[in-house]
Amino acid sequence: MRRSGLRVAELWRYPVKGLRGEPLERVEIAADGIPGDRALRVADERGTITGRRKQRMVGLAATLPAGGEPLIAGEPWDSPAGAASVREVAGPQARLERAAGGHEFDSAPILLLSDGSLAQLGYDRRRFRANILIAGASGPVELDWIGSRVRIGGAVLEVREPCERCVITTIAPDTIAVDLEVLKRARAELAGIMGVLCAVAGPGTVAVGDPVEVM
Repeated sequence: MRRSGLRVAELWRYPVKGLRGEPLERVEIAADGIPGDRALRVADERGTITGRRKQRMVGLAATLPAGGEPLIAGEPWDSPAGAASVREVAGPQARLERAAGGHEFDSAPILLLSDGSLAQLGYDRRRFRANILIAGASGPVELDWIGSRVRIGGAVLEVREPCERCVITTIAPDTIAVDLEVLKRARAELAGIMGVLCAVAGPGTVAVGDPVEVM
């Protein structure tokens, strides 16, 4: 076990894929990821809708009360008000539905990102939609962990592959304005890579401030 001096700075959950996430102070990471993360998806006749197609989705808040069902802008996801909020940003045919298998992940349940990676471009961390943001890195250290395991608090993650960034990064989380320069720079300077995708090798509790150790 190599002590890195790194720690958990932020934890994030995204109850609905493509919508705004919520910060957490502590979470019990399960074998299939963070409970409630991407548990719902927005879909229409063409399939899953995300901010890649409908940028305004990124600004719509989705939260998950303890022991409850997801809320959309404070309204139950399966209520008329919740459905209307989704249609407003994702189109008249958009609907909310539970993700098959419990989560609507792209390829792995956890996206891990370091402040050292963020510093390379200098943009708002929220553009990159990490589940776990770690602090104390002097550079993109997580890329060196691919193929290794990392203990974070009481959980162990298997670092599987780099995360190739997409057009979602061009959307400002507060104003929803699009800045294509973000993705252009990521591709030109970082080969489009920032952060790593991880599987859960050992479930456990993770909290803000917990140490991060390479195994």
